[in-house]
Amino acid sequence: MPKAAAEAISHPFWPRDLSIPNYVENDRSMLEIVTFLFSVSGLLLLVAWVLTGQKVAGGRLSGWRRLALCWFTVCGFIHGVIEGWFALYYTIIPGDQSFLSQLWKEYSKGDSRYVIADNFTVCMETVTACLWGPFSLWIVVAFLFNRPYRFVLQLIVSLGQLYGAVLYFYTEHRDGYIHSEYGHPIYFWFYFIFMNFLWIVIPFVLILDSWCQLSSTQALSDKSLPKHKSKSK
Repeated sequence: MPKAAAEAISHPFWPRDLSIPNYVENDRSMLEIVTFLFSVSGLLLLVAWVLTGQKVAGGRLSGWRRLALCWFTVCGFIHGVIEGWFALYYTIIPGDQSFLSQLWKEYSKGDSRYVIADNFTVCMETVTACLWGPFSLWIVVAFLFNRPYRFVLQLIVSLGQLYGAVLYFYTEHRDGYIHSEYGHPIYFWFYFIFMNFLWIVIPFVLILDSWCQLSSTQALSDKSLPKHKSKSK
């Protein structure tokens, strides 16, 4: 590689010839950033688990339902805070040294679309932050107070999450997985595949759960309707 070209590539992202002139290298380590993310997520899981273990308006929640609400609590944090940060500051993230900007620069080693403000990721993350973040917390409140629309909310948010995740993977597949070091155990398999595949598997299960709950309710409602017998002529 010519010396001038080597000097031009001063970032860890893929493809290697990507131009990011305002990039500033993180001064926080990968361990520090990942530890923060999982520590906060773990704390929120613990708080949600304890909170949902109390007796609520409709009685005590099952273990499965409590786990689902733990999931939506973490989703509220990730969608609203982390992805909300990206939606607000995507133009300055490559050169910014705020903690959340450094988190995005670390994650971008698995998907560089985030440091080049790719149009799809900006649109997707903005919708996710503005809608699915607040709605995820609304779901938790709706279940704690036994609101009749709780499974409708769960269905809406889970469908939105699943749709976004499918598009996220499919658009990168059509690009040929060029925005990550293909096959890398951390950047590709953990950052890009595993951390995003959760938003396919779990929402799919919750969609089935909502389907069963709403279908059962509709069946009971149908049975309670008066039956009109047609008069024989």
